[in-house]
Amino acid sequence: MTSRSTRGGAPDGPERRPFGTWPSPVDAELASVGELRLGEIRADGSDLYWIEGRPDEAGRSTLMRRRHGETQELTPAPFNPRSRVHEYGGGAFCVAPGTDDTAGRVFFVHFADQNLYEARHGDEPRRVTDGDSDERFGDLQWDGAHVLAVRESHPASPDEAAEARNQLVQIDVETGAVTVLHTGHDFYASPRQSGHGRLAFLAWDHPNMPWDGTQLFVGDHAPGVALANITTVAGGVTESVVQPEWDGDSLVFASDAGGYWNLFAWDETGIAHILRDDAEYAGPAWGLGSHWYVVAAPGLLVARRVENGRQGLVIVDRERGFASPVDAPYDSFGSLARAGSGVACIGGRANAPSELGIIDIATGTVVVVAGGGTLPVSEGVVSAAERITFPTTLGDCHAWFHPPRNGAVQGLPGERPPLLVITHGGPTGSASPDLSWRTQYYTSRGWAVANVDYGGSTGYGRAYRQRLEGGWGVVDVDDCVACVRHLAAHGRVDPARTAIRGGSAGGYTTLAALAFADAFRAGASHYGIGDLKALANDTHKFESRYVDRLVAAKDIEARSPIRHADRIDCPVIFFQGTEDRIVPPNQTEDMRVA
Repeated sequence: MTSRSTRGGAPDGPERRPFGTWPSPVDAELASVGELRLGEIRADGSDLYWIEGRPDEAGRSTLMRRRHGETQELTPAPFNPRSRVHEYGGGAFCVAPGTDDTAGRVFFVHFADQNLYEARHGDEPRRVTDGDSDERFGDLQWDGAHVLAVRESHPASPDEAAEARNQLVQIDVETGAVTVLHTGHDFYASPRQSGHGRLAFLAWDHPNMPWDGTQLFVGDHAPGVALANITTVAGGVTESVVQPEWDGDSLVFASDAGGYWNLFAWDETGIAHILRDDAEYAGPAWGLGSHWYVVAAPGLLVARRVENGRQGLVIVDRERGFASPVDAPYDSFGSLARAGSGVACIGGRANAPSELGIIDIATGTVVVVAGGGTLPVSEGVVSAAERITFPTTLGDCHAWFHPPRNGAVQGLPGERPPLLVITHGGPTGSASPDLSWRTQYYTSRGWAVANVDYGGSTGYGRAYRQRLEGGWGVVDVDDCVACVRHLAAHGRVDPARTAIRGGSAGGYTTLAALAFADAFRAGASHYGIGDLKALANDTHKFESRYVDRLVAAKDIEARSPIRHADRIDCPVIFFQGTEDRIVPPNQTEDMRVA
C-alpha cells in the first residue's frame, strides 16, 4: 500500500452531526484502490512464494519469493501469473524444490496467453508450452520431474457449440509436451503426487458444483502415460471431498459426508475419520489450488477451523483425534503453507490490513513477510465487525455488523443511522470480518453496514448451505430483510433509510430484494444477475448448471428480477465489466432498459 499521512481523530472530542453526513478521512481513492492482494502461498523449505496483486499496476499480479531474508519479484511486467481455468483460476504456479545453494525452479501460467512459463530471476521468463489462450492450465503441481495440471481446452471459435473439455495432464518442462493422464469427467482438480508412484485427484460432473458432490481417486502414476489401476477412495454425487494431501503413505482429505467438512485419512486398510467436529475444516472450491490445511509433520496437521462463520487456527493430532487452538493474532486464515518450522498464511484482521505472516505454531508469534503495515487513518475511525445472529424463516441466520464509527464525529441524540446491507457473491460463499475500506467508507460517514451470511453460505455446515437449494431469490432475500428488522428492533438502525448492495450472485440477491421485498430504499448492483434463464445459456462451463439446484425450472421466470422490473420503485445504480465471462454484460444492459 502507498503510504499516507494518518488522518482522523478529534483531540477536543467528537462533534455532533446527522448520521450519514459525517466528514471522513476514508476517501474514494482508498475505498476503490485498497491494498495489495495476497494469495496462493507456496513454500520450499524456508523459501516462501506467493502471488501479489498490485492495484497501482492496473491489477496485475506478480510472483514473489522470499529467500534468505531477501524478497524478489520473479515475474516482471507485463507478465501476469494468473490462470483462467473455470474463469476463477487458481493454482497459477508451482515450485520444483531447490537446495540451500540453489533456489527452486518456478513454473507459472501467464494470463495473456495461458501458456506455461518458467520464471527466471533477473531475466525474462522462458515459455514452456506453445498453445494459445483457448488452452488453459491451472492447479499446477510438481511431481518430481514434470508439472501436473488441469487443462481446459476451449473451442477455437466462440460460435462452436462444443463445451470446453477439462483433463488431467502432465507437462514436460523441457519440451512442452503434454500427456493426458485422465479424461472423461466434466471437471478435475487437486492432482497430488505421493512420491511413491501414486497420484490422487478429484473429479466431478454436471450438474454438480464441487461443494455438491465430488469423487476422490488414486491411481498408479508413471511418466508419460495415462494413470492406471485407479481406485475410488471417497465421494459421490451427494458428498463433497476437497483438498487431498499425502501424509506419508496415507491420504488426508476433507469430506462433508457427516454434515461438515471434516478431516479423514485413507490408506490401503480403509478410511478413518480423524476428528468429528461440528465445524468446517475446508471450504468451497471456487478457485483451484486452495489450501485450508497443511501437513506440518508426520501425523500432525495445521488447519483453519470455521465454527458458525468464525475462523480459528488449530493443530490436529491424527493419532489422538484432537484439535488444539493456535493463539494467532488473526480473524481469518487463508492459503496455508508449511514454511520451515512454522505455517505461513494470509492473515486478516478486523482493524488492520491483511498480511502474509509466518506463524510459530507453538507460540502464535508472527513474522510478517508482506502486506500489513500501519493504518492510513486513525484507529478511532475504523469500525470493527460484530457478530450478530437473528431469527429468520428457516432458523437462525448470521451477519457481520459494522456500526458507524468516526473518531471525530458522533450522531445526533435520538437518531438512528442508515443501513447498508451487503450480499456476498457465490451464492456459495461467505462474508468476512476482515478490514474492508469499502465498508469503512460508509461506516466512517455515519452508516451502519451489515454483511449477511444468508442461507446458502459456507462456514455453517452442509444443511445451512443447502437452505438455498430451490430457494434462491426467496431464502436469501428473506434473510436480508430479517437482518434489517432485527437491527431496527434493537434500535441500531433506521429502517426507513436502508440500502442493499451486492456483486455477481450478490447482485442477484440485491435485485431480487428490490423486486420482491419492500425493505430497501436504494440499491447497487455490481455485475448482478437479472435474467436467470439467460445466465444459464450464456455463462461459462463451470457454472452453467449451477442454477439447476438453486431454482427449479418452473420458477426461473418468476425468480428473475428482469421480469418484475416494474416493482423496483427506488433508485438503483448498475456497474458492469465489459469483458466479464461469468456474468455477461447483457445481464446489466437488459436490466437497465427493462
